[in-house]
Amino acid sequence: MDFLQTLVSIFMQYGYFAVFGILILCGFGLPVPEDISLTAGGVISGLGYANVHIMFFVGMAGVLIGDSFVFWLGKHYGEKALTLPVLRTVLHPERFDKVREQFKKYGRWVVFVGRFMPGLRMPIFFTAGTSKQISFFLFLLTDGFAALISVPIWVYLGYYFAHNFDELMGWVRGGQTLIFILFALLILVLVFFWWRRKHREGKNK
Repeated sequence: MDFLQTLVSIFMQYGYFAVFGILILCGFGLPVPEDISLTAGGVISGLGYANVHIMFFVGMAGVLIGDSFVFWLGKHYGEKALTLPVLRTVLHPERFDKVREQFKKYGRWVVFVGRFMPGLRMPIFFTAGTSKQISFFLFLLTDGFAALISVPIWVYLGYYFAHNFDELMGWVRGGQTLIFILFALLILVLVFFWWRRKHREGKNK
C-alpha cells in the first residue's frame, strides 16, 4: 500500500505525464509494477485530479509504447542487446533460451499471454523481436488486444475505490486472478467458435 500511495502522490502532482512516463519506463525494465502504476492513475482520477477515460487512453499508450520499444530492441539489435545492463539483469541467457523455445512452439500467442505475466513480459516481447516470426504490426495488434483486457481493469479499479485504499488493495491482490479468469473465458469462447465452424464445415462436405 505504501508504494501505491507514493505513486499516487507523484501522479497527483504531475498528472498524465507522470503516468505515461512511468509506464514507458516499465516497458524499458524499470522495477515498478505496471498494474500498480495503472491503478494509481485510476486513483488520481477518482480523486478528481484527472479524467478516468483519458487516463485509460494514456495508460494504453504508455503500455504499448514501452512494449514496442522492447520489441524494436530485439528486432534491430538481436542478442547483442542482451549485453545492455537493463536487459542483462532480467533476461539472462537461460531465460532467453526458454522463452525462445516457447515462441518457436506457439508464435504470437506467447505475446498475447505475455501481457498477463509481469515477470516474463519483457523477456517475451524482446524474444518476439529477435525471433523474426512476427511483424511489428502483428505484435502491436496482439499486444494491444491483450492490453484492452488488462489496462481498463487496473485503471477503473483505482477509480472506483479511490476513497477506500483498504478495499482497493484487496481488489488489486485479486485483480490478476480476475484477468486470468477473463483470459480463460476468452479462450473458451474462441475454442467454441472454432469448434462450431469446423463442425459446420464437416456437415457441408
